[in-house]
Amino acid sequence: MIFSDISVRRLLTVLGGLLALVAALVVALRLGGGISGRTIAGLPDAGPLTSWGLPLARAAADLCGVLCAGWCVTAAFLLPGTGDTGRHGAGQLLGPAGYRLLRKAGWWAAGWALAALALLPLTLSDLLGQPLGQVTFGGVRSLAWSVSQGQSALAQAGLALVVAVASRFVLTRTGAAVVAVLACAALVPPALTGHSAGAGNHQLAVTSLAVHILAAALWLGGLAALLVLRNDTTLAVAARGFSRLAAGCWVAVAASGVANAAVRLGALEELWLSRYGLLVLAKTAALGAAGVLGALHRRRTLPALDAGRPGAFRRLAAGELILLAATVGLAVALSRTPTPVPSNPVETDPVTDLLGFTAPPPLSAARVLWPPLLDGFFLASVVLLAAAYLAAVYRLHRAGHRWPPARTASWLGGVALLAAFTLSGFARYAYVLFSAHMAQHLVLAMLVPILLVGGAPVTLALRTLRPPRDPRVRGARDWLLLAVHSRVLRTLSHPVVALGIYVVSLYGLYFSDLLGVLMRYHIGHLAMLVHFVLSGYLFFWVLIGVDPGRRPVAPPILVLVHFAGMAFHAFLGIALMQSRTVIAPDWYGSVHPAWAAGLLSDQHVGAGLAWGFGEIPAVAILLLLVVRWIRADEREQRRLDRAADRAEATGEEDELARYNAFLRRAAETAERH
Repeated sequence: MIFSDISVRRLLTVLGGLLALVAALVVALRLGGGISGRTIAGLPDAGPLTSWGLPLARAAADLCGVLCAGWCVTAAFLLPGTGDTGRHGAGQLLGPAGYRLLRKAGWWAAGWALAALALLPLTLSDLLGQPLGQVTFGGVRSLAWSVSQGQSALAQAGLALVVAVASRFVLTRTGAAVVAVLACAALVPPALTGHSAGAGNHQLAVTSLAVHILAAALWLGGLAALLVLRNDTTLAVAARGFSRLAAGCWVAVAASGVANAAVRLGALEELWLSRYGLLVLAKTAALGAAGVLGALHRRRTLPALDAGRPGAFRRLAAGELILLAATVGLAVALSRTPTPVPSNPVETDPVTDLLGFTAPPPLSAARVLWPPLLDGFFLASVVLLAAAYLAAVYRLHRAGHRWPPARTASWLGGVALLAAFTLSGFARYAYVLFSAHMAQHLVLAMLVPILLVGGAPVTLALRTLRPPRDPRVRGARDWLLLAVHSRVLRTLSHPVVALGIYVVSLYGLYFSDLLGVLMRYHIGHLAMLVHFVLSGYLFFWVLIGVDPGRRPVAPPILVLVHFAGMAFHAFLGIALMQSRTVIAPDWYGSVHPAWAAGLLSDQHVGAGLAWGFGEIPAVAILLLLVVRWIRADEREQRRLDRAADRAEATGEEDELARYNAFLRRAAETAERH
């Protein structure tokens, strides 16, 4: 009887959520103007099947994606595991609840793939203004390969299909984590098209929308995952972890929503003067109400859940789920509603279309700093990196332990330098001048990593991260230890591998067409800058890092690896200075400002920076390696002296004496022969 009541309650929750989503979608489409229901004479019309089918298919894809990602994340990170618990304090295999949840997520992934594929003919019908019956397979194929909206739907369908297949075979928590990451990645492609891609500042709009989608999906999907858990004890364990996740998601959704609204509204008064703004207000109210319900969870229902009374939690979670489902409907309607700032203006500037902002004026000292170029990814990264590090230092200080101030200063200096070269006015010039791009590259790949490595973040995290209440749950510290001791990191930390990644990426970027391709797409440009920081961090961590996980390498080998890196870097600068071929001519030929020097002259300036910029940090690293080499020899000599003293006191032969005897025997053998 109890099982029957729970099943009925779940069925009512599902039906209520679907009804709320569809009702919010239909009402918002009508009120916002996403669907007017009127045909304008003389303009092509795709018909009601496309007009209603496209947002409904988008809503179906979003719902399946949200549930798939939320259930995968819950199975991998929030539920207890089983099997071996010796090494990192958490089960290596999925527990029964996680196993069932991951298998169910596979079905949502399959539905996600089908809904994403259904978007292709509907999108083509909408773009051409043709009824769905007149859409051809050739046109759909061309859309999928050549147009951003089609590429987005195809990429999402492909990733969802991979998740659907992988979720049927994964048994370990690490494998489930990989599937969860893939599911979250599949949520991102829609952020690269639509209002965000056409916004006046797509550096902020695209990234903030991606954060908005991910945070909302984890919030709604994780809550739905809790409602399908049968065991009350398992539910109590997962609900604690989800409560912290939901709080972070609420903050991320709110912050990214403000950024998106600011870009698309253009002015504050549009918030109440435009239909788009009114829908934003409605979505904001729903978000606020969901935040209140989340606070009630933390204060009232979680203690009751721990005491074995799950009824209040399930009832409140069901109401929150229905509210969030209605919010998804509003979000889909907003994507179809005309914005006050047009995403496709009639009069366009080709340079602005390529850059996402107007071409910068002549370079000056003031314009290097202001106005800034706000990129949502780097803005969030800088804030989180600084805040998390300071919070960890504060927690360590409260526990009565000391953390070297020099490490804190090094970390914050690296974060500040990262912000200066990705968020200031200088970042605008890095898009249009090769010399500015090279300066940005050198700072992000050398100075920033050196300072971040000096902060020893892994050591700090291992000393401050707290284990979860349930030892069967793999907490953040367990995941970090798993990464530190993994074969992947051991391979990457080999000096030759780290040097190869650092050097090959340099030459591959500037002696191929890769730079022009990456600069043309925001996600490509973002990936390039992140790679600069990560490859540089890996290289300098291998050379001078103090965090655990790196291979023990003799100081002479590290000095040789450092010399090799310096040589390859210098040779790159010389090769570029002697080159008479413009790098990425399609890109720089389109955005190069008229007030700047010629393309080749500017390229030679950047080459000169590549040749001479790295000398000061390279010498500093070399001196540090030599000092460590000397100290290592001194420690080894002191060890040998202590061993000799012990041998003399006990009458035993010490290691040095045995080595000298070996040399004498080798010399005598050589003389006899």
